[in-house]
Amino acid sequence: MIENNQVFIATAIFLVTYAVIVSEKIHRTVAAFAGAALVVILGIIPAETAIHAIDFHTIGLLVGMMVIVGITRQTGVFEYLAVKAAKGSRGEPMKLIYALALVTAVLSAFLDNVTTVLLVVPVTIAIAQQLEMSPLPFLISEIIASNVGGTATLIGDPPNIMIGSATGLGFMDFILNLTPVVVVIYVLTIFILQLIYRKSLVMRPELQARIMDLNEQDYIKDPGLLRKCLIVLGLTVLGFVLHQYIHLESSVIALTGASLLLLVTGRDPEQALHAVEWPVIFFFIGLFVVVGALKEVGVILAVARWALDVTGGVIVPTGMLILWLSAIASAFVDNIPFVATMIPLIQDMGQLGGIADLNFFWWSLSLGACLGGNGTIIGASANVVVIGIAEKRGLHISFIGFMKVAFPLMLMSIIVSTGYLLFWHYFHTLTAMVVTLAVGVLLALVLRTVAARKLYAPAVKSSLDKA
Repeated sequence: MIENNQVFIATAIFLVTYAVIVSEKIHRTVAAFAGAALVVILGIIPAETAIHAIDFHTIGLLVGMMVIVGITRQTGVFEYLAVKAAKGSRGEPMKLIYALALVTAVLSAFLDNVTTVLLVVPVTIAIAQQLEMSPLPFLISEIIASNVGGTATLIGDPPNIMIGSATGLGFMDFILNLTPVVVVIYVLTIFILQLIYRKSLVMRPELQARIMDLNEQDYIKDPGLLRKCLIVLGLTVLGFVLHQYIHLESSVIALTGASLLLLVTGRDPEQALHAVEWPVIFFFIGLFVVVGALKEVGVILAVARWALDVTGGVIVPTGMLILWLSAIASAFVDNIPFVATMIPLIQDMGQLGGIADLNFFWWSLSLGACLGGNGTIIGASANVVVIGIAEKRGLHISFIGFMKVAFPLMLMSIIVSTGYLLFWHYFHTLTAMVVTLAVGVLLALVLRTVAARKLYAPAVKSSLDKA
């Protein structure tokens, strides 16, 4: 009876915590910490077990990268890249969207997407204002690009950081297995965004000249510091590439890189630690404890058994269930708590089903959660950050307006991911990449035909006007 009560209480606390996080009535860090406190105080999970439930590799990786990026931000290099991209587009609106989206996607892959949008979005808004254009199409494109680009690497998106830490999958594992499909999805996404925005973005020639008058070199504030930051950042990324072979955790490499950068730059540690998003760190800590309580009372084990019963324990149906469930769920709830719940669930499914190689499931979870986050404005942390920055500047992106643009793009990305994963499973990476590229080309041709018949662009443009 006591055990049944514990299961009920742990589940209730988890669901309430989740609901509060989604509602955004209370800050999600407060909600996660309150849930963690409750499960410990009520004896659902012993305090010592709760400490062990915290994934300190994820925490260490996030803290290390935030310190490195925080110091690098002081050099102005990110503003330099944004202005350089804008000038490369010669102020033409669609080319500008392409350029800023590409910068966002690439930086999201090699830093992380939350940090990237914090750096790129304020510059984007400033450029759009110079051109006397609405920043909203640029911001929506950057949100989508940040989540797509972040999917490609171990450190690009918090769900990937969590998956890598829990499984031992390395930087190169993510690059080799996910980058091919991410490239195809990115190209298709940009193509569709062109169909959506090409008629709504017009600019006077004299305003385009303003962009060309900007001097990107003016944004570099400290060239000496920049050189040191780039060297340390390069060594850190090299460490991520090699960490499987030198047998060091990604968190150790990130923290070592942060320590080295503090050492060679002589920066005040207190000031450097201000760059760490501590609410995000403590949100993770609280969440790990709440999910640990579910595992402690056997809820996750029971769900794993149910999933195996539904799919019969067959790898492909189970992987497809994980992919689509992750995508739809991550669109409507932040993908971080969802992935924190799914990781132990998949591990238990592997043990119960006697499945030794769970990589197909991990790639399904990564693609579903990271790309699914594009579905709505609350689907991923990067989305929420951009919305917050925009609102501080008097720009409003409505939930429905964003969803009308982003949700179809998210579904397209999951359909492409489905085909990729099926071919990956049966023919492995090289063949999967070739077939995925072919599917991408075919989809592009179909979309072009639809656009020519004016079936897609007008409807979406109308939804944007309402947003």
